[in-house]
Amino acid sequence: MAHISDRVQALAASATLAMSQKSNELKAHGVDVINLSVGEPDFETPRHIKEAAKKAIDDNYTFYTPVAGYMSLRKAVSEKLAKENGVTYAPEQIVVANGAKQALCNVILASINPGDEVIIPMPAWVSYVEMVKLAGGTTVEIHADISQDFKITPSQLEAVITPATRMILLCSPSNPTGSIYSREELKALVDVLAKRPDIMVLADEIYEHINFTGSFTSLASFPEIADRTTIINGVSKAYAMTGWRIGYCAAPLWLAKAVTKLQGQYTSNASSIAQKAAEAAYTGSQECISEMNKAFERRRDLVVELARQIPGLKVNRPQGAFYLFPEVSAYIGKTTPEGKAIASSSDLAMYLLEKGHVATVDGAAFGMEGYIRLSYATSDDNLREAMRRIAETLALLKEQNK
Repeated sequence: MAHISDRVQALAASATLAMSQKSNELKAHGVDVINLSVGEPDFETPRHIKEAAKKAIDDNYTFYTPVAGYMSLRKAVSEKLAKENGVTYAPEQIVVANGAKQALCNVILASINPGDEVIIPMPAWVSYVEMVKLAGGTTVEIHADISQDFKITPSQLEAVITPATRMILLCSPSNPTGSIYSREELKALVDVLAKRPDIMVLADEIYEHINFTGSFTSLASFPEIADRTTIINGVSKAYAMTGWRIGYCAAPLWLAKAVTKLQGQYTSNASSIAQKAAEAAYTGSQECISEMNKAFERRRDLVVELARQIPGLKVNRPQGAFYLFPEVSAYIGKTTPEGKAIASSSDLAMYLLEKGHVATVDGAAFGMEGYIRLSYATSDDNLREAMRRIAETLALLKEQNK
């Protein structure tokens, strides 16, 4: 007899993975689908990183590592944070995990109790709310739409803080919007948080290097909150290493110890081989980052230009990551040529998949109905064809509903 725990039944399935799966199912039936739903660089892992992994195998790095990761990798991360971000975390404050996703979940599970409130600016990555739910915490959402460039204001933050507020989780550059908080914007939020020393700060900086502004400010660089800020980062996005599954948290020592205790009981260490590859990523040439960043910026410019030519779409100009989050409310309430009602952004995303054969993700999955997310981590040719299909498919909707 099937017996599923309440905690798992309460979780929502990952909308990004679900849409990617539907896309793959159509492809398996011979449908030419362009997948803009997945947040994954389409570049190959740089050669020097792959060579380091091969050498690690030959050198017999094939045994258990410390739960928190090889000390050599944790030192490399500590040095990276000091050099690039101007923040100080000792190697003992670094815990290497099976991807940044596990690192995030580790921190939330290790620090949030039932009844604790976690502030999450919306739109936000699909898994944040579910991780808080898993920990028994309560998500407090702050909504910032396209008119605010998807960035919350200090007054919005101040308005939702209560005695139960335990944490704020901020992602910059953002998934799903690509928005980046400037140093001045972050400082304004820090000024609010400085008044509440009991609120932990969780900074998801996984898209740090996919950044078209020329600068990046880590939340941990503000002395007012440095001792209670945890950074989440990893190698997946910057070095095209999604499948290697290496992320980390850089945390206050007490929290790093708690995370290590937790991870020691349910996964132990991340892959020894992948750790040595990640070490090579951090200590080797960084040219690969700038090369990929140039390609992403070119693609950003292309997809924004094409999206702005589609009537009814409202589009901002993302400053980082590799996502576009257009407002599509002009198409909600329409009826398809087949007679189906488009009652939500979820319906629209499914229409674009089934009719236009382009996979996107419903904005409601990120906490923002009336939007869809497009990933432009694919070739220029794929983007041109995908945007042509989206334009054509949406034009059918407008024609049908004259």
